[in-house]
Amino acid sequence: MPLAGRLRNKVAIVYGGGSIGDGWGNGKAAAVAYARAGARVAVVDIDPASAEATRDLIAAEGGTAIAVEANASLLTSVEHSVERARTAFGRIDILHNNVGITSQGGPVETNEATWDRVMTINVKSMFLTCKVILPMTEAQGSGAIINLGALGGVRWTGYAYCAYAASKGAVNSFTQSVALQYAAKGILPGLMDTPHIYKQIFGFYASRDEMVAARNRLSPTGKMGDGWDVAYAAVFLASDEAKFINGIELLVDGGMHARCN
Repeated sequence: MPLAGRLRNKVAIVYGGGSIGDGWGNGKAAAVAYARAGARVAVVDIDPASAEATRDLIAAEGGTAIAVEANASLLTSVEHSVERARTAFGRIDILHNNVGITSQGGPVETNEATWDRVMTINVKSMFLTCKVILPMTEAQGSGAIINLGALGGVRWTGYAYCAYAASKGAVNSFTQSVALQYAAKGILPGLMDTPHIYKQIFGFYASRDEMVAARNRLSPTGKMGDGWDVAYAAVFLASDEAKFINGIELLVDGGMHARCN
């Protein structure tokens, strides 16, 4: 089935569907890809301007989308965003969890407040969105949940960020647990060239060019992936073509997980 028809008549809600900078982040690309595949999309982000920017891109291409401001780590805010999507579109078929932050440092350098913040944003947000949306998809008899984890949750990737790694490991376990009870899939991106890295990974390097060159070298393909690599995987997993795929951890990382060094 061509991309344009894969998600016809479906509704996707994308948490973290904006972008923290220019370019294509994972959530922004996923929201646009869902729309291109025929879905109506609720773009949710804590930054209303970035959600509106993604909505406008979808509208400019002839798609249907709304922008919703919400904090995915607060239950009342999640409930509000879901109600906005249901009011606009009548149902939700696809939950896409892309909210997440990184933090630098190991156990000694990471303070307690930072640890708690990373766990709240990266893990609790997925718990809350699933808590609110799963009863709806269960009542419908169908639905797909796409949780964005990270290769750092299962492998050492060269960065000392213990809170982030622990949170993404928790996301993987959470996704498998939900998958066996309901239906969920996980995507674990590797080294991606998205606006996120220039805001939150840059501190590991002396310059932007050094960071890009180092991350390209770490990838077995010689080049980082991008938000569209994640987005296309998400569209497939959310489509009927993946109806018998459940509880997987799909590593979108250029083969980095297979390396021994």
